[in-house]
Amino acid sequence: MKITKFPQSCLLIETRGKKILIDPGNLKYKEEYFDIWNNVDIILITHKHPDHCNTEILEKLNKNIIIYSTKEVAEANKSLKISIIKENDIIELDNIKIEVVHAIHGYQPLLKGAKEVHENVGYIIDDESNRLYTTSDTICFKNDYKADILCIPVTGHGLTMSAFEAALYAKEVGAVLTIPIHMDNPAFPPDFNFIKEMFEKNEVEYEILDNDESIEVE
Repeated sequence: MKITKFPQSCLLIETRGKKILIDPGNLKYKEEYFDIWNNVDIILITHKHPDHCNTEILEKLNKNIIIYSTKEVAEANKSLKISIIKENDIIELDNIKIEVVHAIHGYQPLLKGAKEVHENVGYIIDDESNRLYTTSDTICFKNDYKADILCIPVTGHGLTMSAFEAALYAKEVGAVLTIPIHMDNPAFPPDFNFIKEMFEKNEVEYEILDNDESIEVE
């Protein structure tokens, strides 16, 4: 399994001959991404915020790419053909199973125009060798999800988990590798020293990827 990190929460997962793009957003978007994003098999969107769903670019992509997301995202993006999914659904892509899982977006009432997001999901991608779990923008919640690889926001501020909460969450899901994401919003800059301190203090194996950087997991 090859994992490439793009800005904010965008990930490209390449496994078993398939390419899965997650949350292609508008933060720090570069024109060079288009050809990469235009050659994937499916796109998974967790929720409707533009840093996770770049509608302008998605409209221009290959129409054969299947986009999966919630009813709320579909209703907010009527120009896109979206296959609607919900929590507990299973998406099958040849020998790859994708589980649609629970997520609870944090609420920051001090943000201009902010309101609670009601439809928000995470995804667990199981390729029979690894289980990769990308949580979406979520606060902590009790669950029994298990994964080898965890991609999780770490900047806190009421919208997502903090690095401390993310470290505890990684322990709960049994991740052997944790990849911090959602670190490109200038309003909520990451404290890399704190992230490293929390993960190391809690004995969490992690890899902080730069944008456009990849890692391969056997």
